[in-house]
Amino acid sequence: MARVPIIEPSDIDNPEMAGIFAWVIDMEGSIPNHFKVELNFPEFFIAKLSATKILWETGELSISEIQKIGILVSQANGCAYCTAAFCTIWNFGLGATRKEIEALLSQGSGYCESARESVMLNYALKVNTDATSITDNDIDQLRDAGFGDKGIVQITHLVSD
Repeated sequence: MARVPIIEPSDIDNPEMAGIFAWVIDMEGSIPNHFKVELNFPEFFIAKLSATKILWETGELSISEIQKIGILVSQANGCAYCTAAFCTIWNFGLGATRKEIEALLSQGSGYCESARESVMLNYALKVNTDATSITDNDIDQLRDAGFGDKGIVQITHLVSD
């Protein structure tokens, strides 16, 4: 039972929101229910999803790398809903196979396509577990893997997105 109204995107006549909905549908196939509740605060919804779109589309990471961070961080946090959402995007929006998804879920950062990805995922999980434990060595490893300042900030923010 919803405690606040569930608003259907089709009931919204706002071009900015329509663009956000189109982007979400491209990646997930549909609008998640929590977005329909968040539409009760349209100003925040627009700001939050616009920020997420910028975080996902204008940094150093590929959209696939971003989904892998989302999958492992949400799994570490015990959020099955979020894990499923990131898996849906990786599968539906990006074409990852069920086998790839299952391997990432079972092997975690041990399932990596490159050293860059391994460093990135281990850093994201460390930030998620204890951000105060990040060391100069962690940052040096990211830089050695090819990440610049923008990429390091992007990874860090993805953990909380």
